[in-house]
Amino acid sequence: MTVKLFLENPYIKQIKANVVDIKHEDDKCTVELDKTLFYPHMCGGQPRDKGSIDNVKVIDVIKENEKIIHILDKSIYNKEVSLSIDWQTRFDHMQQHTGQHILSACFKKLYNVDTVGFHLGSTYTYIDVTMHNISAQVIKKIEKLANEVIYSNLPVKNFVVQKDMLKDIPIRKEPIVDKDIRIIEIESIDCTPCAGTHVKNTGEVGIIKIRKWENYKGNTRIEFACGQRALLDYDNKNTQINNISNLLSVKDTECQQGVENILRNMNEYNKQIITLKKEIAVYNKQALLSAKQAYNNVNIIKHIFNDEDINFNVLRKISHDIISNNENYVIIVAIKSTHKCQLIIATSENISLSAKDIFSSVISIIDGKGGGNNTLAQGGGTKVDNLSHCLYMAESMIKEIL
Repeated sequence: MTVKLFLENPYIKQIKANVVDIKHEDDKCTVELDKTLFYPHMCGGQPRDKGSIDNVKVIDVIKENEKIIHILDKSIYNKEVSLSIDWQTRFDHMQQHTGQHILSACFKKLYNVDTVGFHLGSTYTYIDVTMHNISAQVIKKIEKLANEVIYSNLPVKNFVVQKDMLKDIPIRKEPIVDKDIRIIEIESIDCTPCAGTHVKNTGEVGIIKIRKWENYKGNTRIEFACGQRALLDYDNKNTQINNISNLLSVKDTECQQGVENILRNMNEYNKQIITLKKEIAVYNKQALLSAKQAYNNVNIIKHIFNDEDINFNVLRKISHDIISNNENYVIIVAIKSTHKCQLIIATSENISLSAKDIFSSVISIIDGKGGGNNTLAQGGGTKVDNLSHCLYMAESMIKEIL
């Protein structure tokens, strides 16, 4: 059995301990000690501690029954070793976990809502509560009460009881063990079975800020930040608001209105752009139709656009419209830019000609690839200088067939 000092006093940062068992495997070392500071991976949503043993990094901490096993990234050989935990990580976990108890207690107190899930990650923390479609007003009430609990600086105590004693304790949820049940008590606010690390007083949580919430599997998932995490979250958002304020030349309190104005203008501009694109598409379609050359009663359209003049999807739609609504048309069109080119070959259904076969025969000229069917094939390549020759060869093959 390993003495779990993290439960007795989570504020201890360094100790010496005796090695009970040690195994050297490849480039790792597995160590069991008579006592430890390191919180292991356990159920309940809290991650392990970080730190070192004899200045060797601890890469994992595992609970095996009543033993705590430490995994190191290289071997140690001393019988007595020095343990040192990463205090910033430990205190962060203490703030978040105590904050979770406060938040869950507030949901229970105000709305008789249970917490059925908890996750404490490295970047975010959440609880799942048995309440659906929570309003912003409810969130504000919960957040207000939670922070009043913090400002009251109430003592946070822990004690161990046996199962038959639980009838005299107003616990918020049932324990998952049958004996030696550790209770975390926040004076006059909450009593909960828990094996996590916690602060001594609620004031050390600093602040609780609910970041967002969403319906999740019939419950609601509440993401929140406490203490230093909440400060970092505020710092990040404050920086972004100030940057947006400077970009829009408005007060920081007017950023939302400024962004709404931009979105409103963008929507109007987008409508105008759509109208102009339709007009340009009609113009390009008419330009292609007027450029047709008759050959054996078939109208052949051959043209190369620059990429700033037309969009490939628009050109494809124009080509499809022409062959769908007109008989005796063959289209060989392309778009070129500095480093790439795109090709479309299309033919009316009444013509005994496979656009796909012609396309497959010439696409290698521009070192390209693509595909399609008998009426329309498309693709692109990178040998822009060969594009004119590619269209010429496609036209020559079509005329041979016609």
